[in-house]
Formats: sequence, C-alpha cells, structure tokens
Amino acid sequence: MIPQTDIAARRAFIRGRLDQIENYDPSLQTDWRSDYDLNPGLQMDNPHALRPAAVLIGLVERGDGLNVILTRRSDALRSHTGQIAFPGGRCDPGETPWGTALREAHEEVGLDPRFVEVAGMLHGYATVTGFHVTPVVGFVDPAAELVANPDEVADVFETPFDFLMDPANHQRQHRDTPTGPRFFYAMPWNERFIWGATAGMLRALYERLHPELPTAGDDGVSSLARPSIP
Repeated sequence: MIPQTDIAARRAFIRGRLDQIENYDPSLQTDWRSDYDLNPGLQMDNPHALRPAAVLIGLVERGDGLNVILTRRSDALRSHTGQIAFPGGRCDPGETPWGTALREAHEEVGLDPRFVEVAGMLHGYATVTGFHVTPVVGFVDPAAELVANPDEVADVFETPFDFLMDPANHQRQHRDTPTGPRFFYAMPWNERFIWGATAGMLRALYERLHPELPTAGDDGVSSLARPSIP
C-alpha cells in the first residue's frame, strides 16, 4: 500500500500543475492542443465554430498506484464506434466544463459526482470532428461503483496512470487518407488501442505535469522517446 503521506503529496503535485476551476474564464481559452498538432498541413476551417465539450480524466487511487478510467464506446453509436474514450460529451448551454464532465460520467458509467474531487483542468483540445474539448481531471474515490450505460458504452476499464504518463509509451502512428497520411498519438495497452484525441489529451496531461522535461523534437515527437513511424 502507498502511504497516505505519499498519496497526499501526489494529489498536491497534480493539482498544482492544473488550471483551477475558480480561475476559469471561457473567454481566455486560446492556448489549445489539437488533432492538428502532428498534422501541420491540416487546416482548421473555423476555430470559432468549434462546439464546446468536456471529458473527465478520472484518477482512481488503488493500492499499487493511480489508474485512469477509460471507456470503449458502444458499437451501436453513429460515430467513433468501439473507440477508447474518456467519459464526456457536449456541454449544455451555460454549463461549465466540470459540470459537463461530471454529468456525462454519471450518464455513461454511473459515476456519482459525490465520489469525484475535481483537481483542475487542462487547456482545451480541438478535434477534427469540430469540438473544443476541455479535459477535467478529478480524483475518484475507489469505492465508487462504475456501471457502463449500454446505449453509449460497451465497456469501462482502468489503465495504469504510470503507463500512460511514460513518454516511452507515446507512439506516433499514422493512417492513410485520401489527402495523405494523418498522424496521431497512440498508447496501446494490452488489447486496448488508445489513440487519437484521447491519447492526445493524455499526452497534453503528461506535458503539463512535466514541463521541465524535453517534450518535442523537430517533428513534434518526444525527444525522450522518439518512436519510428510505421
């Protein structure tokens, strides 16, 4: 078991590197990460038309360390079927990012907001599908019971935080498209293929937690672990 003093120190470290909700100002959300970071030739048509959304990066403290809550989207959904994602979705009018993240986590995996301590947020993440997603980081009580909503989620599972925050596991992969290759981050873990915006937001969290470390070379890939392009 990890001593409580170490758990408290880890919480304080993570919280201290995030944007705090009391300082949230939507008019100042201009420093984005995005699907375009690894694809400089891909142009965003109209950044002002991005639809607001939010996700919950839920950190669960287990006896051997932190885990991150992830889901596999239902195969019955109309878009992004079967992909690995954080609980989250579109913001309702007037809703804060943390309000959206907690509401969606409750709807998708049954996570009672009472079991979540919001630690802070990352800068928004722009997706090629037209969303400006705010990642909200929260500490989740391990006593919380998670049950996947079959209409939206095929499976809910946890992945070790240390694995996801290790740059050696941050691969840059690509898929061929009619306009050329599109590059993205990927973090394969066991049989789970974590990629795209989800991996991009995890990469953004890593860089936020470790700003003192080298993060990118000339091609935008970690200079600590520069994987070959398949």
